[in-house]
Amino acid sequence: MSGTALSGPSQARLARVIAAHAVRESLRRRVLPIVLALSTAFLVLYGLGAHFAFGELDAIDPEALVEIDSRELAGATLSGLAMFATLFLGSVVATFLTLGIVRGDAESGLLQPLLARPVARGTVLIARTAAAAALSVAYVVAVFALAALITWIAGDYLPDQLPVALLQLAAAVVVITCISVLVSVYVTSTAQGIVVFMLFGAGLTAGLLGQIGEALDSDSLIDISRIASYALPFEGLYQDGLFALTAETSGATGFLLSLGPFGGAQDAGLGLDLFAALYCVALLAAATSSVRRRDL
Repeated sequence: MSGTALSGPSQARLARVIAAHAVRESLRRRVLPIVLALSTAFLVLYGLGAHFAFGELDAIDPEALVEIDSRELAGATLSGLAMFATLFLGSVVATFLTLGIVRGDAESGLLQPLLARPVARGTVLIARTAAAAALSVAYVVAVFALAALITWIAGDYLPDQLPVALLQLAAAVVVITCISVLVSVYVTSTAQGIVVFMLFGAGLTAGLLGQIGEALDSDSLIDISRIASYALPFEGLYQDGLFALTAETSGATGFLLSLGPFGGAQDAGLGLDLFAALYCVALLAAATSSVRRRDL
């Protein structure tokens, strides 16, 4: 890196400039209209599903559902579906925004002109990560909030703790963003996308194993799921978000909701959020350290 090193405040100002530029570049990319179109299609399909699901409730014999709130059961199940789909779409957005952010841009020659200026490599990495995380968070919050609004309009149902669910969903996508950034340091853009989605699938599979372990009373499966929730904390945050959807639901309705199809809800508590924050800091520190040592 050439040029004179800048002071901390100057690096902070440069970081804000780089982050703002990264946001503008992301918004100008051609794939953004595709993401918006697919998100709109999902919300339209979700709205149709919610409309017909709540519409069918009137045809159900109340005596056939003793001690079960059919409207709450339908609303919570639909909200769980919306959270799962939103997390998946959010992971796609986060991976896209960080695709080739280090090695890919270095191999294409896009990163060197920026690093030739008196700005630290770590500043560039963290600023671009912050921009990608901010856009990903805005995306998942907007999509899930719209899905919740659709559910409320269609069936007069809102999750028990919607703000908590939104917060955990946003935290989960930030973790995925940081994982993607670290992966981008070591592999090409194509491999980066494959690795991130494999890790995403591994996390969700581990959560499913935990759900099966609880049903079978298997301590081994539960322990595997718990370890995976810390190795890939976006899964634990997702489960905590699911728990927030029905945190105040009890009785037979709450029992059925805990079984699925989007069960696996677990109250993780504040400890997981603190761990996830430290996890992201550690990933970014590892990525920054590696970028500083690599010949770009």
